[in-house]
Amino acid sequence: MSTREAAAPLLPGDPPGGRRAIAVWSIGVSVYFVAVIFRTSLGVAGLDAADRFDVNASALSTFSILQLLVYAGMQIPVGLLVDRLGTKRVLTMGVVLFTLGQLGFAFSTSYGSALASRALLGCGDALTFISVLRLGTRWFPARRGPLVAQLAGLVGMAGNLVSTLVLARLLHGLGWTTAFAGSALCGVLVLVLLLLFLRDHPEGFAPEPASHRGAAFVRRQIAASWREPGTRLGLWVHFTTQFPAMFFLLLWGLPFLVEAQGMSRGGAGTLLTLVVLSNMAVGLVYGQVIARHQNARMPIALGTVASSALLWAAVLAWPGTHAPLWLLIVLCAALGACGPASMIGFDFSRPANPPERQGTASGIVNMGGFVASMTTLFLVGVLLDLTGDNYRLAFCALFVLQALGLSQILRLRGRAARREDERLVASRVETVHVPV
Repeated sequence: MSTREAAAPLLPGDPPGGRRAIAVWSIGVSVYFVAVIFRTSLGVAGLDAADRFDVNASALSTFSILQLLVYAGMQIPVGLLVDRLGTKRVLTMGVVLFTLGQLGFAFSTSYGSALASRALLGCGDALTFISVLRLGTRWFPARRGPLVAQLAGLVGMAGNLVSTLVLARLLHGLGWTTAFAGSALCGVLVLVLLLLFLRDHPEGFAPEPASHRGAAFVRRQIAASWREPGTRLGLWVHFTTQFPAMFFLLLWGLPFLVEAQGMSRGGAGTLLTLVVLSNMAVGLVYGQVIARHQNARMPIALGTVASSALLWAAVLAWPGTHAPLWLLIVLCAALGACGPASMIGFDFSRPANPPERQGTASGIVNMGGFVASMTTLFLVGVLLDLTGDNYRLAFCALFVLQALGLSQILRLRGRAARREDERLVASRVETVHVPV
């Protein structure tokens, strides 16, 4: 969130906000909340899934890889879809798809059917976050936009928290089918609320109808966004900061803590919860600091990368069989900063692109972290199989991706900063010459 955004004035034609806006937006964000529960449900069920489907580490990682592949690949198309069909229709499609995916996963008995269910879930999940962000801009004044987006992210983290606390207990208390099928009922509930009460916009604030401009226009949008150094810098910041925690939460955290560190499932679940709680707390701090000090973006991003790399190195290189509990606690607390740091990528792409390219640029940035997470999930799974479940060697894959991302950040940061300064100067000149 930038300083200019925080100080944005109430614009003519802005929606009024108010209690009705909060009520409608709450329905939309509840859809995202459920989507995150379903997305992260495999993170607490990795060991159970390996036993249920009789698969090795590589095959197990394919569940999350495919889910993230579908999610990342749909980011730009979803933005275009929301513009054409509206938020309610796209969210409705999302709820139906991710609920069917979770329900299918509950009753899957073969690896192939389970894989198809996770792909369906990823497709529905991909339709939610951009839709919720768009819903906020339709119902709240522009000056409230950054706060609304930040709250949506916190609600998503709360969904992750429910997954680690509630679903894990249901899984081990009621069994696989009952736990996953029961959680799918949450999708049915939000679908009913969505169909009955959600509206795309307040009365009298309908957007101008968007015209279909064809595939050539889409290609130009993507190309123009990619040419901007700020967009590419945002992608690499997102790439480098998000995945050290994402691959841990989505799949490999619980097996690592139980099998490699000798913890109980309950203790491992507590540390996964710590990552989520830290994420929520750090997100508020990072947002407030960057809102007041734009120059803090790069130091925060680089500091997060450095701290996660150093702590992972300390845990993996610790002499003896297991790292001490205090070090694992510090690691999990630090991993909570990865998600909020990845949001800084959008703060680099936003000033680099005009309003008509914001959706496209955000889609490009948002793919960075998910591509890195997919790659890490795959590499760790393969290395575990090749090394006989040696987590120390397998987890070293994350340092390779961090080095790649860091090199690109350092290469692009100067160019992006110069372009941003040029635009800021140009906007000030235009403001001076606008007749009052």
